[in-house]
Amino acid sequence: QSERNRLSKEIGAKRSCNEPSEELEVQVRKIGEQTVGLTQRASALDEAQRDLLLETPNVPHESVPIGKDPSANRVVRSWGEKPRLTKPADHVALGTRLNLFDPEWATKLSGSGFICFTGAGAKLERALINFMIDLHTGEHGYVEISPPFLVRRDCMIGTSQLPKFEADMYGLEENQLFLAPTAEVQLTNLHREDILNVGDLPKKFVAYTPCFRREAGAAGRETRGIIRVHQFDKVELVKLTTPEKSYQELESLAADAERVLQLLGLHYRVVELCTGDLGFGSAKTYDIEVWSPGQDGFLEVSSCSNFEDFQARRMQLRFKDRDGKNRFCHTLNASGLALPRLFAALIENYQQPDGSVIIPEKLQPYFGASEIP
Repeated sequence: QSERNRLSKEIGAKRSCNEPSEELEVQVRKIGEQTVGLTQRASALDEAQRDLLLETPNVPHESVPIGKDPSANRVVRSWGEKPRLTKPADHVALGTRLNLFDPEWATKLSGSGFICFTGAGAKLERALINFMIDLHTGEHGYVEISPPFLVRRDCMIGTSQLPKFEADMYGLEENQLFLAPTAEVQLTNLHREDILNVGDLPKKFVAYTPCFRREAGAAGRETRGIIRVHQFDKVELVKLTTPEKSYQELESLAADAERVLQLLGLHYRVVELCTGDLGFGSAKTYDIEVWSPGQDGFLEVSSCSNFEDFQARRMQLRFKDRDGKNRFCHTLNASGLALPRLFAALIENYQQPDGSVIIPEKLQPYFGASEIP
């Protein structure tokens, strides 16, 4: 550009003296053409670099166990005891016998992979949601948000669902909106491109939303009943904080999610994921798994993750520290908790010999009864 400016000045000087300037003008045109080409090339390289960065996973925290698959995950704690049940029924048998959900109605409405709660089942689902929201807002200090269920593409990029997991999402191509797979998307993006004051951190949000996932590539995995479906309800917890406090906040985030199971009296364990099982954007994750008598195993009902500044960089979410410097926030999220897996575990753990299901004491004010006969 400086050479082009110099030549332009020379052309002006020659013209003022009525001297020929054609050769200089040819040079200026060539430089202009070269500049356009270089600008286009630089733009293409910038886009290619951005695409590569968007496909690059986060770096695990140094404390994460090294391993290539879930066999290297580490159980860090457990709570409660397994119920003493003789030949327990699974949630499918219980739900069918007590008319808690109707798979045929769901198939009639939406096809396979959906669930339709009915009667006491719909009431229990609603009771669990209200119980969890009240717990997290009343005791844990989260601000309740009721967000839209459709989100923009740039929001999905910000929380790292896109571009890597686009095949697993439900999208509306004509207007570039997506059905949110988790309220993590909406809650974390509330402050996208904002610069927050350090004194206002941490920000703590909670929301109930339905979640939508194609579950692409899930063939062969557990699909019976209501464990793995395309649409499910979930209460989500999100924190925005500083790098200095994010791992302290991760521990309290997990404790907030665990409190739900403790109050419901459900046996669970907390599992620290190894590097090979860690999610794409997470630096460190704890899975909370509740005991399922019907499956004789544990079901994941929450993943509590610290993304450090991975999401914040993608969405330009920053805070101004006490020295006046703009820095990237750390973002964290957890299910608090996920339904309908919690629903399934609850009815399996509280089934009675006469076929009824006892409602936990803390849930009875929300459900309005002490049992499902």
